[in-house]
Amino acid sequence: MSQASESSVADTSVDAGRLEALLTRVDEASTLYESSVRRQDDALFALARVSGAKHLAVLGASPPAFDIAASIDDGRRTLFLCPCTAENARQLRSRFPWTAPTPLGRTTAIGCGDRLGLATPGHIRACRETGAVPVLAQQSIREMERTGRSPQDVLDDVTWAVFQEGYTAGYGADADHLKSEADIDACLAAGYTMYTIDPSDHVQNDADRLEGKELTSRFRALPWDALGTTPADCLDRYTGAPISVGDGERSLEVEFSPTSLKRAAVKYGAALSHTRALAEYLAEAYRAHRPDEDYDLEMSVDETDTPTRPREHYFVAAELNRLGVEVTSLAPRFVGDFEKGIDYRGDLDAFEDAFRAHVTIARSQGGYKLSIHSGSDKFSVYPILGAHAGAHLHLKTAGTSFLEALRIPARHAPDLFREMVEYAFDRFEDDRKTYHVTTNLDAIPAPADVPDPALEATYLEDNNGRQLLHITYGSLLSGDGRTSSVRERLFALLNDHEEEHYEVLRLHFVAHIETVGEMTVHERAGPASS
Repeated sequence: MSQASESSVADTSVDAGRLEALLTRVDEASTLYESSVRRQDDALFALARVSGAKHLAVLGASPPAFDIAASIDDGRRTLFLCPCTAENARQLRSRFPWTAPTPLGRTTAIGCGDRLGLATPGHIRACRETGAVPVLAQQSIREMERTGRSPQDVLDDVTWAVFQEGYTAGYGADADHLKSEADIDACLAAGYTMYTIDPSDHVQNDADRLEGKELTSRFRALPWDALGTTPADCLDRYTGAPISVGDGERSLEVEFSPTSLKRAAVKYGAALSHTRALAEYLAEAYRAHRPDEDYDLEMSVDETDTPTRPREHYFVAAELNRLGVEVTSLAPRFVGDFEKGIDYRGDLDAFEDAFRAHVTIARSQGGYKLSIHSGSDKFSVYPILGAHAGAHLHLKTAGTSFLEALRIPARHAPDLFREMVEYAFDRFEDDRKTYHVTTNLDAIPAPADVPDPALEATYLEDNNGRQLLHITYGSLLSGDGRTSSVRERLFALLNDHEEEHYEVLRLHFVAHIETVGEMTVHERAGPASS
C-alpha cells in the first residue's frame, strides 16, 4: 500500500472526532494519540489507549486485515480495536511501510536503545527537533536477556511508537553485539536492518605483553586458512616502509615493526576470522530470505581490555577490506574510559589526538562511520566527535534512557524509587561483573537517609548513583523475588505520566545531539552494498 493513499490528522479532523467519540463509548478514560491518525483508502487508523492498554483503532466499513479484540458500530461505520500484538505489528509495517526500519548506510546517526519499550516517542521528538537520524530499535542480546524481551519485542515496540508519533522520516534497527549465528537468525527473522558483530570473545587482550618465541608461536597458530593468507604474506604486507594514510592535513603514517605487526595480528586475528564467518553467514541468510533488501554491518571491538591503537585499527580495517567484508561502521576501543551512564574519564587532549587518527583511517579505508559505544552522557567528548567525525559518526546510547525514566518515580513515587535503590545495592556486585565501572558504593547514601526532594539529584545526577541503577537494570526489571511488582508499578507510573516521561527524554537527547553539533543530517548517504 503506497503512502500516496494516506493522509494525516490535519485532513481527517471530522472522522477523527467520530473515532474519538466511539472510543469514549468503549472507555470514558480512553486516549487518542492525535499524531497517529492516518487515513488510508476508505478507513481511518490511529493508536489509542483503551482500558489501560494501547490498541490500533480502525474506523471503517469492513473489518481490517488485523487481529481484532473488539468492535463497536455507530450505524455508518464500525470501530475495530486491534491489540498491539506481534502479528498486528507485522501487518502495520506492511500497510504503512514507514513504520518499518530501513538501512541507514553511512549517514550519521544516533542509536536510541530502550530497555523498557516505552521511550521511543521521546527519542523521536528529540530527533524531529534537531534533524538527527535515529536508530530507534537498538538492543544487545545481553540486554534482551536481562529485560526478558526478544528481538521481535524490541522491534515491535518501536513500530507502534513510530506509528503513535506519525514519524515518517525513517529509522534504523540495530541488532547489537551479536556473537553467534543463532543471534543473527533471531534478529533477521524479526526484521532488523543493521547487524553489529561483536567478536570481543576472540580478541587476545594479552597480546601487548607477548615477546620472542611465545609471540611468534601465537602468531603462527592463528587461523590462517580462514584468514586467506599466510604468516609470511601478512608480515610482508605491513612491515618495512611506513604506510601513508589519508592526505593533506589529515594524513598520517602507520608503521609496523615485525613485533608490533605480530602483536596486532595475535590480538585481532581470531576476531577477524570470527567476523568474516558471521558476515558471510549473514550475507547468505539475506540471499536466502530477504534477497531484495540491503542491510548495514558493523564490527565492534569496543569491549576489550586495552584501547585499539591507530595502527591496530588500520590493520583491522585493511584486513576486512582484503577479506571482502564491507562494513558500514566500526567501533574501536578508544583511549580513556567510556563507562556506563557517566561522562568520559580520561585525558581529552590524548583522546582528541587518537580520535583524529581513527577518523583518518576510517576515511582512507572506505569511509565507514566510527561507532561510539557506551556513548551516552559523554558530554565532554561530544564536541570532539562532531568536529572530526560529524559526517561519519554513529553514537550509541542505551542505559541512559532507563536512567532518565527513573526520574518519574523519583518525583512521583519516592517509596517505589527507594525500594529500587535498596535492591540495586544488593544486586550491584553480581551485576557489575560484565561491566567496567569505577562505582564507589560507599559514596552513595542509603535511600532512607535521603529526603524526597533530593532523590533525583542524589541518584540520577551523581556518577555513583547513576551507575548503581544503570548496572542493575536487569535485576530491577526481572520480575523475580523482591522485585516481583516493581516492573508493573514502574510501567504503570510511566504510563500515568506519559507526556512527562517523553519530555524528560526529549530534553536529554536534544542535549546529546546539540552538544555533538554535527549530527543534524538532512540527506542520507546511500546504504553500503551488502
